[in-house]
Amino acid sequence: MQPSGQASATTVPIGSDADLAWVRQQVRQCAAALGFGLVQQTKLVTAASELARNTLVHGGGGHAEITPLDNGHARGLRMSFVDSGPGIRDLELAMTDGYTSGGGLGLGLSGARRLVQEFSVETEPGRGTTVTAVAWVTQVPASRSGLG
Repeated sequence: MQPSGQASATTVPIGSDADLAWVRQQVRQCAAALGFGLVQQTKLVTAASELARNTLVHGGGGHAEITPLDNGHARGLRMSFVDSGPGIRDLELAMTDGYTSGGGLGLGLSGARRLVQEFSVETEPGRGTTVTAVAWVTQVPASRSGLG
């Protein structure tokens, strides 16, 4: 799905809180380079932050794969968060707003899902989890030149 000459996936290890900041920075830089607006960038960084923290806290660490996309009609960004932790026992429950397996607000998975256009979770108890989120650059707002 990537045109020739476009960067391939960037893999970022997730093993500490410092790595969470690195994931956010990489997502913001890639989103900006693809032409995402500031609001879209903020949504992507927020989703990435939630999913990276889940990878660290619940999955025991893992990695993020940040991949620029181009399907010939639109540019986008795919973010996959992979761990080999305990997996999610009840995915339907985990996707429910307000559900938390720790001390959080319970908005991680369901909140991240609302911030992107495509969202999937592959999990198997005892074998880990992969969460993939995809967002596409939406139409740029019309120029505001001539105002004022």
